[in-house]
Amino acid sequence: MARSTKSSKENKENKENRELIMALEQMEKEKGIKKETILEGIETSLLNVCKKNFGKGDNVFVKINHETGELRVWVEKQVVETVQDPSCEISIDLAREKKPNVVLGDVFQEEKQSKNFSRIVAGEAKNVLIQKIREEERKTLFNIYYEKEKDIITGIVQRYNNKNVVVNIGKIDTILNETEMVKGEVFQPNQRIKLYVCEVKDATRGPRVTVSRTHPDLVKRLFENEVAEIREGIVEIKAISREAGSRTKMAVWSSDPDVDPIGACIGMRRARIDAVVDELNGEKIDIINWNENPALLIENALSPAKVIGVWADEEEHDAIVIVPDFQLSLAIGKEGQNARLAARLTGYKIDIKSETQARESGLFEELGYDGEEYEGYSEVDEEEEPESDFASEEETTTSEE
Repeated sequence: MARSTKSSKENKENKENRELIMALEQMEKEKGIKKETILEGIETSLLNVCKKNFGKGDNVFVKINHETGELRVWVEKQVVETVQDPSCEISIDLAREKKPNVVLGDVFQEEKQSKNFSRIVAGEAKNVLIQKIREEERKTLFNIYYEKEKDIITGIVQRYNNKNVVVNIGKIDTILNETEMVKGEVFQPNQRIKLYVCEVKDATRGPRVTVSRTHPDLVKRLFENEVAEIREGIVEIKAISREAGSRTKMAVWSSDPDVDPIGACIGMRRARIDAVVDELNGEKIDIINWNENPALLIENALSPAKVIGVWADEEEHDAIVIVPDFQLSLAIGKEGQNARLAARLTGYKIDIKSETQARESGLFEELGYDGEEYEGYSEVDEEEEPESDFASEEETTTSEE
């Protein structure tokens, strides 16, 4: 009768073990969490439980058969004549009752069994499984949004939180901070807006996504989405400078001489650039031609103003620009915006002088300007540059100053 009861218990345990393995295999198919990962987690959890009950900790071992689910727990003890520490020592007489050929000094593996192990295994399996599912879901979410870092994402406005905006970006919500919002922008609940993903961090409660509406690369990514030539690599955005909500300057270049980079960005009947401007709530966008000659690049960057000449020092990264008297205010722009954006775009400190100022101060003579046709002057590169391919005002800017 006792044997039958024992056999029945063993059969029950074996059935439970097989069910555990089958459940883990099913979970692996559905959630993508490897069975081995769960079993290793259960082993670690059980080991912590067993260390509190057997041995000193470092001599306790737990192993689960990954095929059958069978659990084995044992404690390794030193075989001695007289036991002084039962947690890590076993007498030779007791050891020989279980293993007759044991000798003094051997390491004896004492098996530990408990009627509670099956229950403990089931409980620990559940706990580990829940933890692993959460970790994998968090990891999956993080990878989804990490792939969008430095790119744009569409969000749906949820509500205002003080002066910040809560935006749903798919599986999670993020905060559009007031400092990353364009001044004057007001959003309505359920409004769809484009956001630039500045950074994605892995946090305990899921990925933390930092977004912006003011970042210059938001404009860049919007053009990439609208302009096929940019996506194909034919047209390249070389530089961009932005004062969010007011104005952006963008320098473009084409690897194909038959493709006009400015025209490609503007599109038929301005369809492409208007789509970007609409997303930015009417922000003005100037598109200029990129030029490797810094003087010609600075000239283009000051569009729509016309210039008499630009003298650029490539070592010091500063430049003197002379413009006709009637173009001075246009070159500088309202509150200095045009000159400021041109400086950021080119990376040069730009000093703008009117023609009258240049003549009265002797600047023309100092710079060696003799009134010849301007071709772009550089104090470092004195070789003759090709004539500027500077386009008309209508081609290079989308707005009047």
